[in-house]
Amino acid sequence: MSKIKSVIGGVLLLALSSSPVFAGKADAGKWINNEFQPSTLSKSEQKAEMDWFIKAAAPFKGMEINVLSETIPTHEYESKVLQRRLKI
Repeated sequence: MSKIKSVIGGVLLLALSSSPVFAGKADAGKWINNEFQPSTLSKSEQKAEMDWFIKAAAPFKGMEINVLSETIPTHEYESKVLQRRLKI
């Protein structure tokens, strides 16, 4: 569960740190169906987490946030795969 939270958190951080792209509930559904499968979490559990992250990110809307991460496979995936897909 912590791995999926890391990925989702990274997605939101990347969204906030890249060009102004703001994910909403419709976007969350696309991520759950297309990117976060297979998962140990049910889709309803994933949706609840995405809703939490959307709400948690709201106060930072419009801010530029820079992220520094160590080089581990999860962070490489976030920077190489997820960041590209956020630029809708």
